[in-house]
Parts: sequence; structure tokens; C-alpha cells
Amino acid sequence: MTDEQPSLTAAEISRIAGRIDRPLVLVGLMGVGKSTIGRRLARILDRDFVDTDEEIESAAQRTVGEIFDEFGEPYFRDGERRVIARLIEEGHGVIATGGGAFVNDETRALILDRGIAIWIDCDIDTLVERTRRRDSRPLLRQGDPSAILAELYERRKPCYAQAHIRVESRDGPHARTVDAILEAVDRWL
Repeated sequence: MTDEQPSLTAAEISRIAGRIDRPLVLVGLMGVGKSTIGRRLARILDRDFVDTDEEIESAAQRTVGEIFDEFGEPYFRDGERRVIARLIEEGHGVIATGGGAFVNDETRALILDRGIAIWIDCDIDTLVERTRRRDSRPLLRQGDPSAILAELYERRKPCYAQAHIRVESRDGPHARTVDAILEAVDRWL
């Protein structure tokens, strides 16, 4: 198996894809790989992919960091909730959400009711390494990233645990996580 190709056969993937009747909505902390994994998952399933942060930035003509800085997190989360509702209504195949989206009660209820929520979980050390690569994480600018991620994980874990499916993302090829998602979705359906 390469990083690009899943280990499942084309027939297995086709069978799973044919059973999916609603969006796959990826949730989890920043850095778990929701966008990267989501793009690969959508490509393999022959579905479209949308990233809620990119949709928000496009609509607002500002970066997520700029929205946080100018208007605050509650304002951002409200807009995020509306964007996710629209994306689910439009019937997109795979949706990657921001790390805090699933913590919002209304957003979580909507995703659980109208999508297949997939919690991509990851250890803190891997998250710290992954998030170091980009300086676009507003919540990590407020101190030690390791401590912030650990605190966010503990606070958000009860919400993430409500997802229909939980898979682990480890340091290594994302194709492993895509396989784990496909296998978990197949069992869940």
C-alpha cells in the first residue's frame, strides 16, 4: 500500500460508497488531518470535498485567524455553524470541519442527525508536530502549543466521543487512516 492508494479493493470501495447516503463529516482537533484525509477519502469514494474553514474564509474574505482576532471565537463559531448547515443541506460528500465545530451543541446535533460524524483522534505529540508546520492556528498563539492542545483535547473529548465513528490518525501515511475510516463506515452502515 502506498500513501496514495487504499488497501481495499475497488469493488470493496464501490460497495461501501454505494451504501453511504449522507455526508461524511470529519471532526477532531486541529492537526489530526481532517482536510488532507478528507480530500483523499472524497477522491477514493468519487465524492466532492469541502473544508469548512476554506468556505468561511471565502465567504468572509478573511482568514480564520483574522476573524478570530477581529470578532472573537463566538462570532466565528456562529458563522461556522451556518456554513456547516448549508454544506450538509447541499449534500456534499465529505466535509472537514474546524476543530471546535463539533463542540457547539447545535452544530453537533445537526451533524449527528444529517451526516455521519467521524472523529479522527490523534495523540498530542503528533498534533504538536503537525500544527507546528503552519502558523494559522489562532488558538495556538496563546501559549505553549502542547499544553493548549492537551487542554483542548480533554475539554472537547466528551463532544468528539459522541461521533458515530472514531478512528485514530497516527504519524504515517494518511492512507491508513482513510482505510480505517472506510472499514469503520462499512461496519457502521
